[in-house]
Amino acid sequence: MKALRLGTAVESTFQGSGGNGMVPSPRLLAPNGGEARSAATHHREEGGNNGGGPVPVPGLTALRPTKPPRGGKKLFAVPAGNKARRREEPIWRRLVVFLSVALNIGLLLNLCCVNSTTAPPHHNDRQAEHQVCSLMNLDAAGSGSSGVGRSRASQAEEEEPVPKLAAAMAPSTGKPAVTPDSVINLDHGDPTMFEEFWQGTGSAAEIVIPGWQTMSYFSDVGNVCWFLEPGFDLEVRRLHRLVGNAAVDDGYHVLVGTGSTQLFMAALYALSPGAGAPMSVVSTAPYYSSYPAVTDFLQSGLFRWAGDASSFKGDTYIELVCSPNNPDGAIREAVLSSKSGIAVHDLAYYWPQYTAITRRADHDIMLFTVSKSTGHAGTRIGWALVKDRDVAKKMTKFIELNTIGVSKDSQLRAAKVLRVVSDAYELPEEGREAHRLFDYGRRKMAERWSMLREAATTSGIFSLPEETSGYCNFAKETAATNPAFAWLRCDREDVEDCASFLRGHKILTRSGRQFGADPRYVRVSMLDRDDAYDIFVKRLSSLR
Repeated sequence: MKALRLGTAVESTFQGSGGNGMVPSPRLLAPNGGEARSAATHHREEGGNNGGGPVPVPGLTALRPTKPPRGGKKLFAVPAGNKARRREEPIWRRLVVFLSVALNIGLLLNLCCVNSTTAPPHHNDRQAEHQVCSLMNLDAAGSGSSGVGRSRASQAEEEEPVPKLAAAMAPSTGKPAVTPDSVINLDHGDPTMFEEFWQGTGSAAEIVIPGWQTMSYFSDVGNVCWFLEPGFDLEVRRLHRLVGNAAVDDGYHVLVGTGSTQLFMAALYALSPGAGAPMSVVSTAPYYSSYPAVTDFLQSGLFRWAGDASSFKGDTYIELVCSPNNPDGAIREAVLSSKSGIAVHDLAYYWPQYTAITRRADHDIMLFTVSKSTGHAGTRIGWALVKDRDVAKKMTKFIELNTIGVSKDSQLRAAKVLRVVSDAYELPEEGREAHRLFDYGRRKMAERWSMLREAATTSGIFSLPEETSGYCNFAKETAATNPAFAWLRCDREDVEDCASFLRGHKILTRSGRQFGADPRYVRVSMLDRDDAYDIFVKRLSSLR
């Protein structure tokens, strides 16, 4: 049985049996005619079977190599009678064979000449020569009764599917590389900036998942969230205790979702009344652009998007509080207060690489994701910390009906990633300091924000929010706020739509209009790879 590999051979401790890998089945026959030791061969060599004779293994007799006969005779020697008949072969038959071969060679040469005269200009002489050699080199080992051997080209065609298959099974690398003339897409918060860090950790975050593991729908039937992997639950709580950004004790339930977006939808379902008018969903502008889109996507009768919380009139609502805020990085609190109103706190960016950790959040519902905490957006794992058991059960029910749980494979990988982050700070092994995620993230974000502020100043037509700072309980020092997105404003008088202006210069951003704000603002992702970000900063500084 082969193992489904997510990395190299580093076993996850959540695989059972003490983390040991599966023992591969012994091969009965070695490739390329090599010697293989089966159980039957071992039995014979140990003197079993009352006489040292071979123990028959069903289905293998025909595969064993045949021993040459005694007496030194060659197994495939041609009888003398055949030699005599070959000498008596009529001359006209040999002439026909000679003419047939000559005709075939002539046709092949003619084909090569036609190809060379009609080939596109970029086919150079070496390529043409290679084509001729491929056609002219006949493989004698492949000749049969037809007398025509296989060409090397035909051999390559037979072997080609192997590298093609390997390429098809290789993991994707995300967006393609960029050049100075490329369109720079900073519309999405694709956190590929963290690739460099994880490449530096080597095999530390790699796992192997055997083919028989994670097959059941269920993970822990005694848990409210019955599809939550216990190892992931453990590492989530451990990381929050380390960072100090959220309370995880005092009866909090951990729920897992396919990204925090699914958990956001689950919260709307759990908090909405079963009858009556749809629940109003609001958030203070500028709000995350996906809030209205996700809320109204299915046109549910349970809830509806009601816009900016600052201008909302009513007592019954769900207020979405994103802090630090996407898109402008501001620290937010709920602006509405009502006995029948409920707040859901989206804390996806409340991590030390983006902002100072000033307090341990203890809200009723808090949403997090590995996409922004560790950069593993493709793993599609988020989690919620929920105080109320009934709300947790309703949210779990939504995910059960929506996707019948959450991928266990993704949970195991996310658990391993979170464990590596915590280990680097908690375990005193030598060399771990070099692989501390939050230290790396703070340095990287500080460097990028410095570059962006310098570029905006050089250009003279852009402005950014003022830099803020605070004492970070995690870092034990004053730390500046370096948000995952830049809320960039174009101050040129003739530019009313900043996103369109930048698009004309091959920079893709998200318009402030999508965040319920002035279109002179745009949101710019600060999390792309270095090559794309460097080109963006240079291009922005040149705009006047």
